[in-house]
Amino acid sequence: MRSEHEEKMERLVGIMKKLRSPEGCPWDREQTHKSLKKCLMEECAELMDAIDAENEHEMCEELGDILMNVVLHSVMAEERGSFTFQDVVDGISEKMIRRHPHVFGDESVRNSTEVLGLWDRVKKLEKSDRKSVLDGIAYHCPALLQAEKLQKKVAKYGFDWSNERQIVDKIQEELNEVKAALDSGDQTHIDEEIGDLLFATTNLSRFRKRSSAEELLAAANRKFATRFRYIEKRLSEQGKSLEESSLSEMDALWNEAKAELKL
Repeated sequence: MRSEHEEKMERLVGIMKKLRSPEGCPWDREQTHKSLKKCLMEECAELMDAIDAENEHEMCEELGDILMNVVLHSVMAEERGSFTFQDVVDGISEKMIRRHPHVFGDESVRNSTEVLGLWDRVKKLEKSDRKSVLDGIAYHCPALLQAEKLQKKVAKYGFDWSNERQIVDKIQEELNEVKAALDSGDQTHIDEEIGDLLFATTNLSRFRKRSSAEELLAAANRKFATRFRYIEKRLSEQGKSLEESSLSEMDALWNEAKAELKL
């Protein structure tokens, strides 16, 4: 006898199959794995916003949207005879058991650091065909997160800095190279040096083992947006628009926002 949970999952799969059928939705029938990439990225971003806002209702809704995307991709694959949603569920279940031998097997670990080492050993066995330790890093993830993953991979083999000050010196070196590139007027070279500067800055946040560069930049973005909205609000109170205001006026209000908002 099927459980209530199984019936509900089958209902969701059935809904997605109906939407993809000739009698279903024209939009859903037109979609491909590639066309849905943007949708999945947006749903993941909305989930992260809900997590940061600690809004559990929205978290539940956004997790549902992500699950819908997983089921839709699986239904599309089933149409080709490639795999089914059940295959997806079975595959991740087996992977979780395989990658937690300290829970489901005879391995023992003392802390989370040893867990990470155990995971690495298991993953190496799973991915034995990889030629580089950098293989497997997703190039569709945000660039700052990708940079951090690259740095973490090579750090495991000793290719890393010894302290934060060394990285700060490297950031200064890269900043000097940006300045030199600006003096040269070579736009391609300027772009390259800005990228190197961002990569070096990411190394500092990664080395500190606190918030990721992605999280730090997101926080800086939110802080900037909050302060700029303060400028807009204060100008509006003065009966002025952004277009009617000078840079010096906006700078003064920016400093006011910094003092008032304590961000």
